[in-house]
Amino acid sequence: MFRKMPFILGALIIAAVLLDNFIPLEVKQALYGVSLSIKSLIIFLLPVIIFGLLFRSVVTLSKSASWVIGLILACVCISNFTSTFLSHYVGMWVYHFDQTIALPNESTGLQALWTWELPKLIANDKSMFLAIGMGFLVSFFRNNLAHKISEFLEKIVDKLLALFTYIIPLFVLGFVVKLQYDGVISTIVEEYTLIFAIVALSQFGYILGVYFLLSKGNLGEFFLSVKNMLPAAISGFSTMSSAAAMPLTLIGVQNNVQNKELCKSVVPATVNVHLIGDCFAIPIFAYAVLKNYGMDEPSLMAYVIFTFYFVLAKFSVAAIPGGGIIVMLPILESQLGFNAEMMSLVTALYILFDPVITTANVMGNGAFAKMIDRIMGILRSSKEAKTER
Repeated sequence: MFRKMPFILGALIIAAVLLDNFIPLEVKQALYGVSLSIKSLIIFLLPVIIFGLLFRSVVTLSKSASWVIGLILACVCISNFTSTFLSHYVGMWVYHFDQTIALPNESTGLQALWTWELPKLIANDKSMFLAIGMGFLVSFFRNNLAHKISEFLEKIVDKLLALFTYIIPLFVLGFVVKLQYDGVISTIVEEYTLIFAIVALSQFGYILGVYFLLSKGNLGEFFLSVKNMLPAAISGFSTMSSAAAMPLTLIGVQNNVQNKELCKSVVPATVNVHLIGDCFAIPIFAYAVLKNYGMDEPSLMAYVIFTFYFVLAKFSVAAIPGGGIIVMLPILESQLGFNAEMMSLVTALYILFDPVITTANVMGNGAFAKMIDRIMGILRSSKEAKTER
């Protein structure tokens, strides 16, 4: 079913847009309610999935897990810094446009027919650190027991991921109906075409370039890698949550890498902190808002300082739609001089483009996992070469 997922999701999106006027309001509200319920279930089970994946990965990589995790976090910082710094030059270009951005009209939007919220028993980051800590401890004292526990957890996680794969189409449909009802899709096309095009081209041009480099210029491998990530990308677009799209991201990444176990560590550990879409979108929007309010363009040094703060703040992003901009508002205020009105405008722009930004985040996470796989492959080959000598 995974291979058919892009076509299924694409057909659902087209149908929801074309049949919007023929779907009764109550049906739209019900579909949105179903999607929210499924999302609540996914968010509720995510700590279990994260714990199971990371516990097994730490047990499997117990001799080298500490430096592997250190490598992953270092690469996250480098990747976020690079994409944020490059967005400075795109932002400079946007700043010199004769462009005025109007604040979108507020709307109550489509309301779900019902809301079903499961309690959040443990935060994802706590689940991650708990899995890493317990994985190390159990592996050190009772290695055989650690492997038995990890195998048991792997079976549970595999069943949960299989379940998510089958309910994802219904999950996506309700969110697409809401986007169409709220007029977000039409607003993007009609009113913000230029800024949207610049942000999208910057995000996906960079990400596709990374995929191309990781494929070593092999077009067949390049297109296959991108194709494998499309279901996760479409899910990210409709749900505006990289965390909610993680089950499909894991499947796509596993089809793109050699070390399947390693990707089970990389994706859960970076899903909410490695955000290339945000790294391009927020600075470009910030430059457009600065121009709109007649403020000076930031100097290179001022932007570098902003970038350092920006990268650090990424480790506290909330896994909710619009969460990426919320933690950045204090940074925009302190480093770029944003006032309350400017922060309202950049927040509105971010939320308006959140589906596209999340899509870029998901695709970027797939590229990041492939990059870590490449790095580990090179290190492994180097170690084997030294051993042979």
